[in-house]
Order: sequence, then structure tokens, then C-alpha cells
Amino acid sequence: MASPPSLCLSCRVSSSRQSESVSGGQQQQQHRKGLLRESHLEDPWVYVASKRGGGTYDVNLAWELLRQDVLYLDWKARHDVSAIVAAHDKVVEVLNPLVRDQKSVDTMRAELSSLQAELSKAHSQVHLSEARVAHTLQRLAELEMAVNDKLLEQKKTYRPVSAPNIMSPDQGVSSTCEEDLRASNSTADFSRRKYLDVSGPVGSYPAKFKDFWYPVAFSDDIDSRTMVPFESFEESWVIFRGKDGRPGCVRDACAHRACPLSLGKVEDGRIQCAYHGWEYGNTGRCEKMPSTRQVSATLETLPCIEQDGMVWIWPGSATPASTLPSLLPPANYTIHAQIVLELPVEHGLLVENLLDLAHAPFTHTTTFARGWKVPSFVKFRTPMAKLRGTWDPYPIAMEFQPPCMVLSTIGLEKPGKLDGSDVDACPTHLHQLHVCIPSSPGKTRLLYRMALDFAPFLKHVPFIQYLWQHLANKVLGEDLRLVEGQQNRMQRGSNVWNLPVAYDKLGVRYRQWRKAIETGEEQIPFTRD
Repeated sequence: MASPPSLCLSCRVSSSRQSESVSGGQQQQQHRKGLLRESHLEDPWVYVASKRGGGTYDVNLAWELLRQDVLYLDWKARHDVSAIVAAHDKVVEVLNPLVRDQKSVDTMRAELSSLQAELSKAHSQVHLSEARVAHTLQRLAELEMAVNDKLLEQKKTYRPVSAPNIMSPDQGVSSTCEEDLRASNSTADFSRRKYLDVSGPVGSYPAKFKDFWYPVAFSDDIDSRTMVPFESFEESWVIFRGKDGRPGCVRDACAHRACPLSLGKVEDGRIQCAYHGWEYGNTGRCEKMPSTRQVSATLETLPCIEQDGMVWIWPGSATPASTLPSLLPPANYTIHAQIVLELPVEHGLLVENLLDLAHAPFTHTTTFARGWKVPSFVKFRTPMAKLRGTWDPYPIAMEFQPPCMVLSTIGLEKPGKLDGSDVDACPTHLHQLHVCIPSSPGKTRLLYRMALDFAPFLKHVPFIQYLWQHLANKVLGEDLRLVEGQQNRMQRGSNVWNLPVAYDKLGVRYRQWRKAIETGEEQIPFTRD
């Protein structure tokens, strides 16, 4: 008689799964036969039924029947296991479409996330295009009014005049004078490039300096009931979110009686004047005038768009640029602090201070540069005609991003310790963004953002923002007393760029770039990729 072999569960599972191709009763029958075949057993009850006929049994027969009963119990147990495996496989088979659907859902979620990012980017581009179109239409309307006024004025004052006396070429400037003039201009250009004179009172900003996108607020600071008033180029504006959730920038003066709208409040996507309750949408149109008949009233607006967690405006008269610079830290950084400060210094002097690292061991002796050794030589390594580079001997990379942004990445040998000279070789880093917005002559609105590529848990420490605020104020306090003194001397006639040296390279390039913008030069230095 065949003895039952020892079968592992995996063999039985394998056998049961091979039988899945047979359906219904055939599947069960084949499954049972396969199990018996693997066990080299016949159905024990067939043998038992043939032996149990009645009467008495001898000892051998009794032991054989007992053995058959044990074999039957083993067979039954294996059959039950096989049935459980078959049921399990059926459940899996039933659930498999759901598993596939789940995988499809995960795939679809990833695809949808990617599409949402693309859609958000497309929306931003559409909003940017809308802002450019609205700005152009506004300028066209202003131009049309100016032309009509000019034509009307000319019509009133028109008088016939005699033809002007046109000089002949022989009566013009001699060739020698022309050469002298060219030589003089060439000398002046050379002098302007090589020598910087930044002295005297801070004057009004030239129009060309306004033709840039300026980030003026952090998105997190503006919710459905919050407004952000600010000054830009000696003009007062206020930003708030409309009913569509998009930010709008309007003149901070009610069209009714010029009361500052920032003294009011924001409700239902409209900013309400605190004087007589007039309410304006983010397009500048007055949508509600309590206690009187509604008349047409519109506030002046600036093109406004949201990108990289910041709200940007275009204060200039030219058509807004179609792209904005990216100011986000690298992807593996976590933003820990976003701070806004109003400072009593001219924004250019503050930019130049931020672009200068050689002063750190002498100025920041109670903050981040405490304990720094004074190096024998400091220089800024930068590619030709660029506004970015790295500091030697410090592990710091720095960049000026027109018109008023300074980005820096500081390499840390270990958290809180600055060491080495290669920023990329450091294991941890601190990324900073400073935005120096020209508020008015002698005043700057500063936006500061700090990010780390380590210790992301710090973001969730209670009240940590107050610590960052304290540290930022302390560092800026060390700088401000010097920059304010510098500004005072500049206004009294001293030249703040009287004698630049090697480590002033980035600050000098910024000032040369700015001079070119202010004087309207056709070729702006340091802007080509």
C-alpha cells in the first residue's frame, strides 16, 4: 500500500493555482483529483467501504482501518487547505480588477498632479497675458486722450509760420569737430564705465527703472480678508484678493475723497473704504456705493500676478515682460522664514551691502560672523560679464537678479558652522532671498526668505518664526547703522564708490548695470546669458 508523501503548502498552493483555468464543477473535480494524485492516495472511503462489511475484524484489519482513518483525516485536511487556497485565489481574482483599478487610480493621480502643475503654470501665463493686455489697453487709452488734447491745443494756437532756414552741409559741423565730439563721447563712455560717482541727494527714480516685475508681498500674507498696503516709487498701493481669489493691486486712495483704502477692510472679495463705504473689486472698478446712486468710478491699478509664493507688480509704463524670474530655492530646501521689513535707507545702498561679504568679520561680530577670522585676501570669483559668482575663501555663492533681488547659498560644514571654501562640497546649506523694493528716496521695503536643506522639522517648532524674526532684525541692525551713515555722507556730497577694490566686483557691476538702466543705454551690461 502506498504511503502518503510529505507535501509542503507551497506545492499544494501551486497545484491549486494551476487548476484555476478549469471552471465550476470541473475545477473542483480536477482540483480534488490533483490533490489525490499528488498524495498518491485513492479516496480512503472507497477502501474503507470495501472492507467494512459487517462482522468482526482481526487485529491487522483493525490497524489498517485505523490507518485509513488517519489517512482520510490527512486527506480531508489537505482538501480543506486546498479549498481555502482555491477560495483565496477566487477572492484575489475578484479583487484583482480592483487592484488594477487602484493602480490605475494611483497612476491617474500622478498624471493629474502633473497636469495640475502644468495647468497652474498655464493659468499663471494666462493671467500674465491678461495683465499685459490690460496694461497695453490702459496705455493706449491714455495715449489717445493725450493725442486728442494735443490736437485740440494745436488747433487753438495754430499760426502760419515761415519755412525754417535749413543749413546746407557746407555750413554744418566740420569733420574735425565731429572727430573731437566722437573722441569726447568715447572718453565719457570710458570714464562712466571705469569711474562711478554715486554722491549727492537721492533723487526721483527714472522711468526706465520701473519697467520690471517687482515682488512686493508674500502670498501667505494675503488671505480673503487681508490687505497689504505698501509704497513703490513714491506711490501708495494696496494689494488684496478679489472674489476669484486672485490678487489685485489698486491705488491706495478712494476715488470719492482720496481716503486711504488701507484704513478700511476687505469683505467678499472687495476692499471697502472706511470713509463712506465705497467698495472696489480687484480690477479697480467701484462695485458698491452705499447711500447714493451708483456712478462710474475706477481706481488706477497695476498689472499684478502671483508666482513662486510671491505677488508681483509692474509699475512701469512699458508693456509688462512676458516672463518672470524664478526666486524659489532648490527643490530639496524647506522654507522656514518669510519676513517683511520697512527700512530707512535707499534701496541701492542696501543691495550693495548685501552683495558685499568682505565686511562680515568686522560688522557682524555679534551674529553670524562671530569668531570669523579675518582672511588675508577676499575676492569674488565670477564669470566674465555676469552678476553671479562665489566668494573666496568663504563657501558662499551669490547672485544679483535684476532689478532688486539678491540670492545667496551658504555652505555649512555642519549646521550652524561655516567652514571651507567650496559651497557645493558642504553637506548642508542655507538659502537666502533678499528683495529690496524702492519705496521712496531713502526708504526700502525688504522681503526676506530663508530656506534650509536640512532639519525640516524646525518649520513645525512652535513660535520658531519669532526666533527667525529676531535674528533677521539683529543682523540687519548691524548693517543699518553703517548704511544709514553711508547714506548721510552721500547726501552731503561724498562718493560712496570713490575707491573700489577687488572684493567690490559684484557691487560695482550692480551699480554699472543700474547706471545703464537709469541713463537709457541701448546695451545693458551683464545681462546676456
